[in-house]
Amino acid sequence: MQNPTPQFAKTRLAPTPSGYLHLGNAYSFALTVSLAKKTGAKILLRIDDLDRERVNQQYVQDIFDTLTFLEIQWNEGPRNMDEYETVWSQLHRMDIYHNALQQLKESGAVYACSCSRTQIHTCTCRDKSIHLDAENVSWRLQTDNEKELSIKTLDGDIIKTKLPVEMKDFIVKKKDGYPAYQLTSLIDDLHFGIDLIVRGEDLWPSTIAQHYLAEVLQQPGFKKIIFHHHPLIMETEDKKLSKSAGATSIKYLREQGETVEDVYEKFGK
Repeated sequence: MQNPTPQFAKTRLAPTPSGYLHLGNAYSFALTVSLAKKTGAKILLRIDDLDRERVNQQYVQDIFDTLTFLEIQWNEGPRNMDEYETVWSQLHRMDIYHNALQQLKESGAVYACSCSRTQIHTCTCRDKSIHLDAENVSWRLQTDNEKELSIKTLDGDIIKTKLPVEMKDFIVKKKDGYPAYQLTSLIDDLHFGIDLIVRGEDLWPSTIAQHYLAEVLQQPGFKKIIFHHHPLIMETEDKKLSKSAGATSIKYLREQGETVEDVYEKFGK
């Protein structure tokens, strides 16, 4: 006897307005919608916009244009630019992010780091006791890469894993003062009651990091979320699509006269 299809309350689409959305984004959106229909989940549109140097209004508008073109509907979240700016931007949830950062600070779980990306491989900031309120520093989580974590998957498995090397002491607060992706994504998923997360397999390290952070923040509810990591649509055999790859952007394909059916056929929908 086959196991019954699991049922979920809510999943989400979480694009970042740092470039025009491409075929890979479209595939992930379509898969999320398909799984939502099968499992009864409502869909939240969440725009991850705290990379303030790269956020651009034309990229935000492209999110709405792309979803409309793909005939993707959602149940919760902004419907247009005005609703996004006045209600739904992550800027309106800064208080809950800062509460989490304050909790990490008070528990001694973070340290200040002044290193640039090129210096990080030789970073010794963990031992320097730089003041957390110093200028031009990020906050890094003090991690134990031997700690075992459990992640629930859509096929019913529970994967036991440890924090990968590239996530050692990952950033939770950036040098510009804004909370970092791993923290905001975790907090938002809890805040909005998400219980199914669909994302590309390239974000598996982030999923592990967020489970680690959830334990530090004493948020056991995050362990109950089910994850599905899908294969990526590649630009070449060894290069994933990027938002700089204009010829694969949905905007470009639209302007070339391609229909929604043409786009979906590109990934075998």
